[in-house]
Amino acid sequence: MTEKLVSFLLNLLSGIQSIPFGREIIAFLLSMLPIIELRGGIIAGRALGLDPIPTFIICYIGNILPVPFILWLIKGIINWMRESNINLLRKFVKWLDKKVNDKKGQIEKYGFWGLVLFVGIPLPGTGAWTGCLIAAMLDMDKKKSFLAAAIGVIMAGIIMSILSIGIFDGILG
Repeated sequence: MTEKLVSFLLNLLSGIQSIPFGREIIAFLLSMLPIIELRGGIIAGRALGLDPIPTFIICYIGNILPVPFILWLIKGIINWMRESNINLLRKFVKWLDKKVNDKKGQIEKYGFWGLVLFVGIPLPGTGAWTGCLIAAMLDMDKKKSFLAAAIGVIMAGIIMSILSIGIFDGILG
């Protein structure tokens, strides 16, 4: 699913490629988005012909930038949405609560290292956005959660960089 979404967004943002650092901006922006995050940003960067190390750095910064906002602000936003008169917002929060409850056991059981692994292992439904959302909802220490997310994003970036090098350099040549 991520690959299809990245492909769609690459086509949508194709005009940006013509400006200076346009390809880098695309990888950066994609890395900031939930669901796509660094994993999709690295794939996009490599698909755009960027070198692996600059792609890793650009995507890391893009993915880690929203983390403090998620950790410090998301719980208040969710509580506001939960109490809203707008039925759609309340339904979204109910869906989000279910997702958090489905995933929180993995993080609660192992704490800091559980969050590192949850963010760092690039599987569907994991990543910095989801991990930090869960950490915020569980009232985990924000500084430790930020550090766990930072380590996890590095881990995911290394894994995705290795995979993208294998795909783009090895298979697609």
